[in-house]
Amino acid sequence: MTIWHWVRHGPTHEKNFVGWRDVPADLSDAALLARLNAHLPPVGLLVSSDLSRAAATADALAAPRRRRLPHERDLRELHFGAWDGLHFQDVAARDPELSRAYWETPGDVVAPEGESWNQTKARVDRVVARINAQHPDTHVIAVAHFGVILTQIQQALGTGPLEAMAHKIDNLSVTHLSHEDGAWQIHGINHLP
Repeated sequence: MTIWHWVRHGPTHEKNFVGWRDVPADLSDAALLARLNAHLPPVGLLVSSDLSRAAATADALAAPRRRRLPHERDLRELHFGAWDGLHFQDVAARDPELSRAYWETPGDVVAPEGESWNQTKARVDRVVARINAQHPDTHVIAVAHFGVILTQIQQALGTGPLEAMAHKIDNLSVTHLSHEDGAWQIHGINHLP
């Protein structure tokens, strides 16, 4: 059984869309990071998105018996394209019908110069499948982004994207999933240590 501990990166304090823009995380809450570290398994693999907010959070969770895997570009957040850096209201004014469809009927709706939910899920699923195959019977601590974690909740639930998007994923929370023989189980979503 591969046991996944999905950690959302530290907060960015951004009020605008943040997808592939490389925005740093605020990792100043040492007490919260210590509780998170204590909550996570002491032995396992540690992997993250290549964006600095996820990579720096993973570095803060490094431990002697957690083996750091190379950054995974395909664990990046949803690619908002032309919307990245804009406020939600600005996106709605720029592309009213498209932005509504992107959130209300997620799946194949593509952000301008970006990607769809299904494209994001496909790239994340490939990384997860590869790690499951290469590292069975281990704990994987994966530091990633809101949308990435939701794609894996969708995979574990076996539902559509809208049902997955109903879940809240706080910064520095842990979502605990496991995979064995092609089947997924959810053990906890959005746990704050």
